[in-house]
Amino acid sequence: MKNELLEALTILEQEKNISKDTLIEAIENSLVTACKNHFGKSDNVKVDMDPETCEYHVYQAKTVVEEVVDPVMEVSLAKAKMIDSKYEVGDTVNFEIKSQEFGRIATQNAKNVILQKIREEERKVLFSEYYSKEKDIVTGIVQRYIGRNVSINLGKVDAILTENEQVRGEVFQPTERIKLYILEVKSTPKGPKILVSRTHPELVKRLFESEVTEVKDGIVEIKAIAREAGSRTKIAVYSNDPDVDAVGACVGMNGARVNAIVNELRGEKIDIINWNENPAMLIENALSPAKVISVIADAEEKSAKVVVPDYQLSLAIGKEGQNARLAARLTGFKIDIKSETQAREAGDFMDYENDYEDEEYYEDEEYYEDGEYYEDGEYADGEYADGEYADGAYTEDGTYEDGEYAQTSDAEQVEGEYADEYADEK
Repeated sequence: MKNELLEALTILEQEKNISKDTLIEAIENSLVTACKNHFGKSDNVKVDMDPETCEYHVYQAKTVVEEVVDPVMEVSLAKAKMIDSKYEVGDTVNFEIKSQEFGRIATQNAKNVILQKIREEERKVLFSEYYSKEKDIVTGIVQRYIGRNVSINLGKVDAILTENEQVRGEVFQPTERIKLYILEVKSTPKGPKILVSRTHPELVKRLFESEVTEVKDGIVEIKAIAREAGSRTKIAVYSNDPDVDAVGACVGMNGARVNAIVNELRGEKIDIINWNENPAMLIENALSPAKVISVIADAEEKSAKVVVPDYQLSLAIGKEGQNARLAARLTGFKIDIKSETQAREAGDFMDYENDYEDEEYYEDEEYYEDGEYYEDGEYADGEYADGEYADGAYTEDGTYEDGEYAQTSDAEQVEGEYADEYADEK
């Protein structure tokens, strides 16, 4: 009997994940309950159980008195002397109770106490197990539709996928395996109630953690994520290792990693961009695949003005504004997108092709006008006009004219290499 009880407790501990000490405590409580049902009270009942062998003894403590008034609580002196002559009035005598003496009702109640304790502990264990998985992903097996909700088996407990947490258009078949994000775990009298989701943005993040080793190890960090479930998701990634390309790590060889996630999300498109601390650069990346001409971001107002080429406007905004909407969620900025033509008309964009035409540069020549350079390289009314070479430092043929050398009388210069050039002047 003792070996059978020990074996039963061991099996329960393994299958239900309930500690043996808890089960022993349940048995002790059940024996006390049985004594109360059998004797009418259990205030003086003590259970002694060995956790190693599961051998137990139940004792009823009675006080020695001259005249017995309550036989459950008291024992006469004469009877106590029969047990041991040393007992005196006021002493306590322990009488062992045999569980075989219990009646059917007492035994049934003891059994119910044990089963109730086991169920309570099982609920606690399940709650603790799934509460630790809250905000994480699990794999579930589709059981059946309950109205518009779906019952999902997670192994030891069922979860509910409500209509609001289902991706529009997704249809599940019984026994189908799907990935789910655990939103919340509640403790109820009937066990843990688990709410799961297929639309939460964190589902995509957890899928990348499971598929991309660099993300799981913290080398690549997912900084932000914006999702419209069933259609498109944008994520911004950053590499903490300069030798690791964040986007490349998430995409994988030939797109293997991201394709596995796309397949799990049943074809949902995923845009992976590089995170940048500069808001303007981040917004430019977030509007991918559209090309951007300029971004003016106001960090305090959390707003930005973006100019894109005319032919890229529809791509930047996206179908029904989806691309711009996701970029705004991803960056946290309110984004105002204009085409190049619209920006010029509104005066929000500088026309780089025409703004310098009448100022410093010509379109085709790198020469300054109005005081610096002419196209032919000569000085005109510039910084040297009133200097030492005044009156036209050079003539057209390259000789000096009325300059500092024109008045020289130095023989070396007159008869030297410049003699011919200045002959007429002399």
